[in-house]
Amino acid sequence: MRRQRDEATWRECFDCNRTVKLSILAVFACCLYALSYWGSLSLGLPYPSNESNLIIFVVFLVAMMMLELEHGDVWTINSRLALLLGLVLVNILLVRGMCIALKTGGSQLGDLYFLMPTALAPMCVSLLLGTRPALYAVFVSSILLSLIMGRDFSLMVISMISGFTAVYFTKRVRKRHDLVKSGVAVGIASMVTALAFGLIQGQDAGALATAGVRAVLMGIATALVVSAILPILETVFDIITDMSWIELADLNHPLLQRMTIEAPGTYHHSLVVANLVEAASKSLGLNPTQARVLALFHDIGKTIKPSYFTENISSGQKSPHDNISPTMSALIIIAHVKEGVDLALQYRLKKPIIDAIQQHHGDSLVYYFYRRAKQQEDDAREGGKIMNMRPDDIPTVSQQQFRYPGPRPQTPMVGLLCMADAIEAASRSLDKPTPQKIEALVEEIIQRKISEGQLDECHLTLNQIRTASESFVFTVKSVLHQRISYPPKETRSDDKSETRSDRDTRVGTQVGIPAPTGGAAAVGPTGTALSVQPPKKTPSSTPSQTSAAA
Repeated sequence: MRRQRDEATWRECFDCNRTVKLSILAVFACCLYALSYWGSLSLGLPYPSNESNLIIFVVFLVAMMMLELEHGDVWTINSRLALLLGLVLVNILLVRGMCIALKTGGSQLGDLYFLMPTALAPMCVSLLLGTRPALYAVFVSSILLSLIMGRDFSLMVISMISGFTAVYFTKRVRKRHDLVKSGVAVGIASMVTALAFGLIQGQDAGALATAGVRAVLMGIATALVVSAILPILETVFDIITDMSWIELADLNHPLLQRMTIEAPGTYHHSLVVANLVEAASKSLGLNPTQARVLALFHDIGKTIKPSYFTENISSGQKSPHDNISPTMSALIIIAHVKEGVDLALQYRLKKPIIDAIQQHHGDSLVYYFYRRAKQQEDDAREGGKIMNMRPDDIPTVSQQQFRYPGPRPQTPMVGLLCMADAIEAASRSLDKPTPQKIEALVEEIIQRKISEGQLDECHLTLNQIRTASESFVFTVKSVLHQRISYPPKETRSDDKSETRSDRDTRVGTQVGIPAPTGGAAAVGPTGTALSVQPPKKTPSSTPSQTSAAA
């Protein structure tokens, strides 16, 4: 816990410090001016004039104003600002450096542009920060590249086309190998652009083919480089991509495997909660994979003392809470939060998972054991009256002893997890669940969470809570649906091990007819075997009586 607090304090200071922000902007501006002078003679470009420097400065100011207005989530967090501007700067540096390295005597700069990794920054930003910041990176890097490379309009067009293509296709990336497909798409777009420029300039077929092949190879190479550096950027800047969330959702994770062995009931509970939260996140437009991962790991602390949690107690098994005080029981139940955080730190889980473990109970009350403790207190007071004890001699039950430490859920996903966790646990106690009972249960739990203030800090609106409630009801109905009861399997009449009289007895009993004591069996109109009783004989029968009966 101390290590996590120290790390969080250091990062918060870095992210919110205005001096750090100004330093990032100053370094970015100075590097731009240095790059505009670097290698000008080698590239055959004139040294930047005062007018060119002024234009670069104005573009830089406008770009920063646009960033603050449209991308406040990046602007306010210094680490993300440094990541965005750093990637743009690296993109410009690579293009400028490769042009200087590849430029030879008679070669033209335009022939080298399709060997440049212009899609590097947009691809990385799209995966790390999202689509909108990536589009911003495309505009800024393309315009600055054009200005630094001698106001070359063709380079700006090439950079924009490859950048927009990279953003469009990386939006659908969910696995590492999908990056290669994005690289191929970028390469094809760059190849088409190269062919178009070549035809405009009147190049021959050989030059067109060379430019096209270069463009495709550079697109694939860019994707491979992004795949290699992405884990490093995720670690340094504490960002989790969709690909990492999908990897964390793998049920073969050591902690989840440990849960299946040591706390199988908790494991099943976590799977159901994951389904609830995932469906609710989809309905609210949140990241369903991230929500599922948070739910899978939220109760890992129960693996330390699994037998003290109801879902891990087998039917007929005695609960260990019967032999300890309610206060001790509450301490054990509440401790699973701290123990879960310790396990998460031990296995190096991401910060959002640790936050979900800490916050999914908020500061709610362990009501069952609190009520038991209050009952014991009331009984002690009644006994004290009989024994003439002073009221001060009887210990008072404090509600604070039975509350989770918190904090309350701070994000919408953890708010959904808080509701889903309580709903799944309560749904186990439903006797003969019906749609009406399920709807009433979900409504009651959500209203209780709202009234207790557990959802006050997670930024969920009432409309979103209502939408999530409908999703929870639908998912719980799917989980608790009742199946039709099948009739017992009957033994076939040609079964050699069953005699005819035994079969008649069994079938007659099934339809409510007493077993025959003698006589033959007849078949009813529906094919059901019916027993026929023989007439009783009387010892004093006479011929006249017999004929009268006939």
